[in-house]
Amino acid sequence: MRDQRRPIRLYNTLARAKEPFVPADPDRVTLYVCGPTVYNYAHIGNARPAVVFDVLARLLRQRYRRLVYARNFTDVDDKINAAAREAGVPIGDITRRYIDAYHQDMQALGVLRPDLEPRVTEHIPDIIDLIRALIERGNAYEAEGHVLFHVPSFAGYGALSGRRPEDMLAGARVEVAPYKRDPLDFVLWKPSRPDQPGWESPWGRGRPGWHIECSAMVGRHLGRTIDIHGGGQDLIFPHHENEIAQGTCAHDGAPYCRTWVHNSFVTVDGQKMSKSLGNVLLVRDLLRQAPGEAVRLALLSTHYRQPLDWNDGRLESSRRVLLRFYQSLARVEGDEEADADEQVVAALCNDLNVSVALARLHELAGRLDASRSDAERRGLKASLKASGALLGLLQQEPAQAAAALAQSGEAAGQVDVGWVEGLVAQRNLARQRREFARADALRDQLARAGVVLEDDAQGTRWHHQAERCP
Repeated sequence: MRDQRRPIRLYNTLARAKEPFVPADPDRVTLYVCGPTVYNYAHIGNARPAVVFDVLARLLRQRYRRLVYARNFTDVDDKINAAAREAGVPIGDITRRYIDAYHQDMQALGVLRPDLEPRVTEHIPDIIDLIRALIERGNAYEAEGHVLFHVPSFAGYGALSGRRPEDMLAGARVEVAPYKRDPLDFVLWKPSRPDQPGWESPWGRGRPGWHIECSAMVGRHLGRTIDIHGGGQDLIFPHHENEIAQGTCAHDGAPYCRTWVHNSFVTVDGQKMSKSLGNVLLVRDLLRQAPGEAVRLALLSTHYRQPLDWNDGRLESSRRVLLRFYQSLARVEGDEEADADEQVVAALCNDLNVSVALARLHELAGRLDASRSDAERRGLKASLKASGALLGLLQQEPAQAAAALAQSGEAAGQVDVGWVEGLVAQRNLARQRREFARADALRDQLARAGVVLEDDAQGTRWHHQAERCP
């Protein structure tokens, strides 16, 4: 089904507003997402954009004839160089190991492979050509073995981040080297020592700067102007700001990207992830605690533009939700084909509003459980599965998935978990629709069953009072 009547609306960081998405060519939609730097295993901060943009890609593929989705690997970087030196191996050994691990982890989370996964080391000629074009146009210059982009040469610098150039130095990690014409100028090419990876170039043996890599890969595979560029909020400045400057100047003022989509940060129990705190959560470690689908749902449980605070309760709640869905699906034999539910599609078209989509899935599951018509039940099952597919959920064999979720640590206690999760979802939907009397009635119904709700910025959590007793 490719329904063109309902537009997809996305929050465009460049416009600072939700806008209808209108691709330049509906027959070839282009999406580029900044991927990981592969020197270690993927953590949940790496996994969140992979999952979020996987949902966006699924939605775009439902709507448009062709999507060309590229997500890169940064496979040359100072952190990779350090890891290779420590291990006493070439950088290729390090990057291959962690690219393979990344693929394994993302597959476990139900993330589909992008159409293209370009690697920096495979695009050195493209990077050199792009740098040469910037020099020829007067936007870059060579100095002491480096090539730098001259920020004052691009009048539009700062439009994405909303920062004025004169304010950008405050708090920014900017290297003020003596060979820079302006303190904000950034490196496109830098020299390599004999013990560092390097490639021959018109400016001597060296390696690319970080920002030029994505611009070169975008131009090589997707074109001068792309429809959507995605990534983490932390990349807005300086990385994406610099990408715009490079891509626009090298292509004679052609817009670099029309819609910028950024996901927010991930914290752990209210704190930023860091090695010093010992709270960096690797995907592969979480997969030992719960099936990948539960981890995926937990990563989707907060709107992508809001900070997501990870804790054990979030993962357990997601496991319970999935168990309820799979138990409902398992009660109906056979499979039919169906389109995704219109309300689920509408929610996702509204800037990927996953919480409303999930509330609708709960409604469908509730109707399935209550129905006494075999034909209606088969139709509801098909609709539930087709709708879940847009989220990358509910595609496993139901009985097996339910058993795996139960075995991984389901603790229903003294309350029917599926019943509670369904009422919580209905209450959340009522609150979003400003049906406050219904929301209060649902809270009272849960309270009479001993279920206590806790609302915060991250959503709604619940516990059964008996579970808190010593």
